[in-house]
Amino acid sequence: MLSESGLKRRALLIQAIRRFFIDRDYIELDTPVRLPVLIPEACNLPVESAECYLQTSPEICMKRVLAATGCPKIFQICPCFRHKERSDRHLPEFTMLEWYRSQCDYHSLMDECEELVRYLVQSDSLVYNGKVIDLTKPWMRLSVEEAFRRYAPVTLTAALADNSFDEMLCKNIEPELGLESPVFLHDYPASLGALARKKKSDPSVAERFELYIGSMELANGFSELTDQVEQRQRFEQELQSIKKESRSSTGIPEKFLACLPQMEEAAGIALGVDRLAMVLWNKSTIDEVVPFVPEDL
Repeated sequence: MLSESGLKRRALLIQAIRRFFIDRDYIELDTPVRLPVLIPEACNLPVESAECYLQTSPEICMKRVLAATGCPKIFQICPCFRHKERSDRHLPEFTMLEWYRSQCDYHSLMDECEELVRYLVQSDSLVYNGKVIDLTKPWMRLSVEEAFRRYAPVTLTAALADNSFDEMLCKNIEPELGLESPVFLHDYPASLGALARKKKSDPSVAERFELYIGSMELANGFSELTDQVEQRQRFEQELQSIKKESRSSTGIPEKFLACLPQMEEAAGIALGVDRLAMVLWNKSTIDEVVPFVPEDL
């Protein structure tokens, strides 16, 4: 359990995050965490709650708000749940910051990520894992294809063909990212961006990025896919992947799909608040930045 000073530090962090977005005319949302259907994701195991599921992300409700109301800027800080996630960087229940902006793309959100972290640090550098991380703008933007050329023993094409992408990313690429300054890893293969818009100039990639600081993945963002037909096809592909793993699925979120034609061009991002605290406070485990861990309950 955190000490009194640790609890105050965490509270001040969350208050500062809120202040950042409120000062920029964002509306804070408070959406349900228990839902009858989730966005199908092969990489995440949902937690059941009677006949419903606990959210893995507030994404499904936030996008429905974005589409139905036309609010140009929304954000939320909330608990999220993912079954069987536990390590020095993972918790089965964790705190997520998620925000969306209309009339912008993933490049604009990368810019806003820079502004948010620098606002919270109030300095041009921070120390994490014994290294000084330079926060001076602009931060590096590295394509996934280039990252494979620099750090992986195989090409991106080969990794996708033999299904070793995740292994190469975790073992060879992530340890090299953000060691001297933050890095945005961007332009993921289209097959790895289930809710992201394809790049007009290169449809083989999705307009998706992840932020790394000190080899820690902190955020995942993308330009939103608003094509209802294409999004249904992407969901069906995810459901096939889930079925291959002999797992049950929550089905397709039909109400979410129905709202997409009303959704303006937008971009959204999810950022792990607990991991961000680890980096800001120079802590090596997620246990050091949360009030409780599962083993204490």
